Amino acid sequence: MVADELGRAAAEFAALRPRLFGIAYRMLGSAQDAEDLVQDLWARWQVVDRSTVDKPEAYLSTAITRMAINVSQSARARHETYAGPWLPEPVDTSADPQLGAERGAVLELAVLLLLERLTPAERAAYVLREAFDYPYEQIAEIVRTSEVASRQLVSRARKRLAGERRAPVDAAEQRRLLTAFVAAAQAGDLAALEELFSADVVSYSDGGGVVRAARVPLVGALTVAKVVRAYSASFWTGAEVTFASVNGQVAAVLRRDGEVFGVVTVTASASGIDQVLWQLNPAKLGSIRCG
Repeated sequence: MVADELGRAAAEFAALRPRLFGIAYRMLGSAQDAEDLVQDLWARWQVVDRSTVDKPEAYLSTAITRMAINVSQSARARHETYAGPWLPEPVDTSADPQLGAERGAVLELAVLLLLERLTPAERAAYVLREAFDYPYEQIAEIVRTSEVASRQLVSRARKRLAGERRAPVDAAEQRRLLTAFVAAAQAGDLAALEELFSADVVSYSDGGGVVRAARVPLVGALTVAKVVRAYSASFWTGAEVTFASVNGQVAAVLRRDGEVFGVVTVTASASGIDQVLWQLNPAKLGSIRCG
């Protein structure tokens, strides 16, 4: 009898696991932290009095979101003392990493980076609404506020993100610009790099203090182009470049001697490439190595 009950609990949890991971990942920007929260919730789910739970989906979604809110508060403090720019951990979306979104929203690395500027409650409300289409009434219950306030949380988040990001190009143009950027970077072609960039392009390099990377964001077309050219020989020597779907967007996966050492992607608008994101921290490349 107990075995049957645990079997049902496991089946219910497994069915919801992709969504639970997807919520936690979007809240934290870390696949490892999201996986840890899902495992913690699974342990809790095994011992909770499930006879009192009318809707497992509502119970588990509420629990994972509140857990992620708590963790995000301490994570923000860690990010403030991080060695150099902090970037989200990339995930391989070409092999179904179970991100659990009914839509592909709130997944791009640049968007996850912008979400760091929201309060935990704003981020939770925005993720639940934009990625999973939760009704405002349920969002209000999850984040412990009123329905009116939950609408305000989502509205503020939308306005802030819209105000800090230009309208992105389509997927085909993003891939074209990324491919051209990688070619120009490998060649150290200063003129080609400058031409690809918007005037106020920003380059973020996340080395985590473990590998060599710029400790501050680099700003401006000429500045970024000069730095990329300066490292063209040493950085790209022996590098094998493949293109893959990372966080729902094309990224360049860099390998040396068969080992992934970096993931590079760009965000772009009508002005050209607005951001270059270099994920070089070995601790954040696990999903890509396994992809």
